[in-house]
Order: sequence, then structure tokens, then C-alpha cells
Amino acid sequence: MSQKHLKEAFISNLNGTSLLEISLGLSLAPLCLLCRGLLLILYYLHYGKPLRSRKYSLLLDFLVLVSPLLFSCTVLSPVIFFMPAIIAAFCAGIFSKIYRQRKRETRVPFRQIVKDFQKTYLDPEYIPAITVFRVYVNVLTSISILAVDFPQYPRRYAKAETYGTGVMDLGVGAFIFGNALVCPEVRQKSSVTQPKFSSLAKQFFSVWPLIFLGIGRLLSVKSIEYHEHTSEYGVHWNFFFTLAFVKLAASLLLAIFPKNNSWIVAINLAVLYQLILNTTSLKMFILHGSNGRDTRAGFLNANREGLLSLFGYLAIYMASVQVGLCLLKRRNSVKGWMEAVCFLLLTVLMLFLSLRLSHAYADPVSRRMANLSYCIWVVAHCLTFFICFVVTDLTLVFTKLLVKGSSVPCCWNVVKAPRTRKKHDTEAVPVGREDRPSHVCLISAINKNQLLFFLLANVMTGTVNILIDTIHSKAAFTLCILHLYMFCNCLIMHILHAKNIVLKFW
Repeated sequence: MSQKHLKEAFISNLNGTSLLEISLGLSLAPLCLLCRGLLLILYYLHYGKPLRSRKYSLLLDFLVLVSPLLFSCTVLSPVIFFMPAIIAAFCAGIFSKIYRQRKRETRVPFRQIVKDFQKTYLDPEYIPAITVFRVYVNVLTSISILAVDFPQYPRRYAKAETYGTGVMDLGVGAFIFGNALVCPEVRQKSSVTQPKFSSLAKQFFSVWPLIFLGIGRLLSVKSIEYHEHTSEYGVHWNFFFTLAFVKLAASLLLAIFPKNNSWIVAINLAVLYQLILNTTSLKMFILHGSNGRDTRAGFLNANREGLLSLFGYLAIYMASVQVGLCLLKRRNSVKGWMEAVCFLLLTVLMLFLSLRLSHAYADPVSRRMANLSYCIWVVAHCLTFFICFVVTDLTLVFTKLLVKGSSVPCCWNVVKAPRTRKKHDTEAVPVGREDRPSHVCLISAINKNQLLFFLLANVMTGTVNILIDTIHSKAAFTLCILHLYMFCNCLIMHILHAKNIVLKFW
């Protein structure tokens, strides 16, 4: 067997893992974010000033926000069920230390603190959980696309062949979900006076880099005979093409239908696609080709997974547009966001009940077909992931109220604390905003150049696979390579952010 075929076999014919394990794994990122925020507040409490050093900020962010995720999907994966509890206990210890050591003049009864916290007003223009969600999806994807080629990455986390829920199966849908959260239609960039289809023309122009990157990836992969998982998207198709065409199709649908009804469009798309899969020979075509023997003759046969899964990904995108519109409703208080979290939790519960019904009566989860169960699963887990980040941010806001003057980058800004009466106290004071030059935060750095970060991760992944025999690597060597790979990528983003460079030319 050639090296190419060995690596293809290494990532093929897998069945995924349980929903519980994926949920526990996803909880690590919010807990790491909470841990980093509490450490920064504790630093301020001890030294009376925020951490200003860019070098130490990068080191702290990488060691707390990225490194635990690398360990959790490699050597610590056998104890993944204990890791959230360990990190949560560590965070509880830091919080307890902060609560005990706060200044005497700020000490008030705990019940009063909670009441004041609920009345606290937040900056309504900036929702940090959206930024953090999108960045972490990018980071987790970047870790997985290289780690999956090493034996320390559990095979159950890799993409399932036909049916199943692997961690990487969720990553594809989460990328679509995250992009829709900040699409122009959600951010309401287009003016009411503009023609309905003007935004569509802008989207045609905005997706050309994705088409270009898709063509570039196709040519490079074929020219160097890089290993491929053909049943993922097909022979010529790839994720860049999927993202580009989904964005275009969604813009067309949003130009035709009211965006406030995008959830109805999403449900109709997903259900209709599932009905066609179950009542026609389309499912057999996707899985086995037109001749039933996995033929790849002709463009449609060659790329059937990539082309037909567009319907499922489009349904996810439209559902995410509805979520984005819901999130961007003006909520300027902690109490308002606590109510929003309760509503989202109820939605997640309904989605998981729907997933159980869909799994039993329609089809199990299949990323390869992007069927109804897959769409429900992706939206449910993405909402759960997002809720965790909102709860993390609210916890950090509560802690910042205990320690006056402390700040955490990429966390909510308190616009008005309770019991303020003077006019100037009600004005927004940006504390820890991502655009402040004094806080070069890794999350803000990646957020400014997300496409470049993902592109660099793909290029570095290809380079490592060409230079190294990944499937026979030892654990220590694997960890060194993965840490070096992620640190180089993060360092480039950090430098670009420090120099205020955004590499976006479209």
C-alpha cells in the first residue's frame, strides 16, 4: 500500500462517537475561556492593573485557550469525561479566591450583588459570544484537520463514513452556522430603499475568494497526489465550493422570502429533502452511484455527495439566519440575556426531541447526505455551544462587578452599573473591547483574519503531511508538531492584529 492509500484508509470507514461525548468535548472551550478571564481578573486584583504585555498575553491565551483542546483530542481523550469537571473545579477555585480577596469597600452582601448584577446594563452593540463562537469553530476545525492524521486522535472523532456523529462531522455544519450568524441580511446592512436583489449581486462578488480557494485546493491536491476522502465531497468538490454556493443560494432565498420567516424555509428545505431521500432512489444514488457499484463516471456521479448535500447545508444556513436575527434583537441588560438563554435552552430541548424522532422514523445522522437528522443535530449542538459562551460571558461580567476596574478582552462591556444616577455614568465605557490596542487578544486577532487563519491551517496541514509520516508518529512528537503548528498560526494572527492589518481584499 502506498503512503497515499494508507492515509486514505486511516480516515475512512469510521462510525463516529456518542452525542454525550461531543457535548462534553464542546464544553471545554467555554470553560477554558472562563478560566482565562478569571485569571486576568485575579491578576488585576493582585497588581492593580491589567495585563498589558503582548508577549505574555499571547502566551496566556495560547496555553489556556488552545493547548487544553490539543491535549483533549489526543492523549487526554480517554479521560475526556473528567476534563470539564477538573477545569470547572479550577475555575471555581479562582472565583472563590477573587471573591474572598476583593477590596473591603466593594464588599456587599451576596444577595445584593446578585440583584445588582441582574440590573446591570451591557453594551448592546457588541455580543462577544458570537465572535468567540465563530473563532472557536475555526480553531477546533484547524486542530482537527491536522490531528486526524495522527494515531493519537481517536478514530471515533473523525468524520463518519455514512451514518454517525463524529466531532469533525459537526465542524462542517458549525462553519456554515457561524457564517450565517453574521451574514449581511442578519446584520441588516442593506438599506430599506435598496432593491431586493442588490444584496444578491454583492454576494456574487463577495464569494469569489471562496471559489478561487476551492479551485486552488482542487489543483494543488490533484497535482501533488495528496490523500483524499472521496466520499466526503466527491472527486472535484470541496468545502470552499459548498460554502460559496450555500451563501449564494441563501441570498437568493432571502431576497424572495422575508428573512423573519427563514426558519420556515429551513424546515421546508430539510423535510422536503428528507422525503425525497426516503421515497426515491436518491439515497442509493448518493451512497452507491448511478450503477449501484460506486461509480464516479461523469461530473454528477463524481461529486454527488458535495452537490446534493448542498440542500442540507442550505437548510442549516437558513436556520442560522433566524438565530442571528433573534440574537441581534436589542437586549441591553443582564436580565434580558438571561431570559434569552432560557428561550434558547427550550429551543435546544425541542431540537433534541426532534432529533430523536427523526433518527427513529426518518434516518440516522448522515453528514455525507446532510439529511434532516444531520441538520437538526448541527443546529442543536451549535446553539448549545453558543449558550455556553453566553453563560461564560455573564459569569465574567458578574466577576468584573466584584473587582471594580478589571477587564477581560472579548467579554461584555458594562455600560451602566446599577444605582448610577449621573448622566456620564450611563455612557458606554469600552472595557476590554476587541479593537483596543492595549489588549491584543488572540480571539480578536483570529476574528480579524478568520479566512486567512483557516487557509493557513490548510496549507500547514498539507505541508506537515508531505514532510512527516503522521500515521506512525509517537505521542510526544505528535503533541510537539500540533502545538508548533497551532502556535505558528496564532502568532501570525497576533502580529497582524498588533499591526492592525486585515487581509481582506474583496
